[in-house]
Amino acid sequence: MRTIFMGSPEFAVPTLQALVDAAHEVVCVYTQPPRPGGRRGKGLTPTPVHRRASDLGIEVRHPRSLKSAEEQRAFAALGADVAVVAAYGLILPQAVLDAPKHGCLNVHASILPRWRGAAPIHRAVMAGDPVTGVTIMQMEAGLDTGPMIAFARTPIEDKTTGELTEELAEIGAQLMVGTLIDFGVLHPMEQDDDEATYAAKIDKAEARIDWSKPAVEVERLVRALAPFPGAWFELQGQRVKLLRAELAEGSGKPGEILDHGLAIACGDGAIRPVELQRAGKPKMDLDTFLRGNAVSKGSVLG
Repeated sequence: MRTIFMGSPEFAVPTLQALVDAAHEVVCVYTQPPRPGGRRGKGLTPTPVHRRASDLGIEVRHPRSLKSAEEQRAFAALGADVAVVAAYGLILPQAVLDAPKHGCLNVHASILPRWRGAAPIHRAVMAGDPVTGVTIMQMEAGLDTGPMIAFARTPIEDKTTGELTEELAEIGAQLMVGTLIDFGVLHPMEQDDDEATYAAKIDKAEARIDWSKPAVEVERLVRALAPFPGAWFELQGQRVKLLRAELAEGSGKPGEILDHGLAIACGDGAIRPVELQRAGKPKMDLDTFLRGNAVSKGSVLG
């Protein structure tokens, strides 16, 4: 199929590559504009999708908006059979949605209608969902409200958001390629709005660990925010990211250090860090962290 691809982060790269490998004619890639990056924010850094498209020799466009009539005409002039969208990051106006012959298909990282919105993987982990997955959806003007075409599921278990993102990116890529093969015989299914939940963007305030929460919720928060933005707490006046933790024995005042192995009391139960990171330092396992950071049993964390 003559295809436009629209995506930005690393999550979207496998889908772009899979379309090319499946011999679809990707005539243009739309992605977010380059952002300041590198040392001290100097220079502009293209998105992962931009870099891969350039390597593949595909034309790249990165408008800041698709609302202008000029941008919409340029999009329609590509004469695409379909647009494939994966974590693009811009709202698609109706004129863009209508331009391709078969419309716009989205790779969404949840089993819709659960977790519509910006952070479906984070929210699924945080909520303790047993499974998540990918939905291929026919896009419409509403936020992730379009008819569903195909699904694939995977267990969450003890995976972090980072690990699930990599897994779902590969699942979504193959599911999209299969969807395009069978597109003419698939029957889209409308979503049940009564079952919808919203995956709000992660707010910075959510990243600070609230030790009054039950240990199971704290452990899920840690996995949900790993590797970014990272759940954190204060130790000796400095911020420490907690990238992985496990449930531990013991109880005490929320935030209390229960032993010399850094078991930490929560509102119900306790957790023990497994992987931590001080600001500006590499991540490290618990033993390495404790060798360089004395912790006093009975002290209370911020």
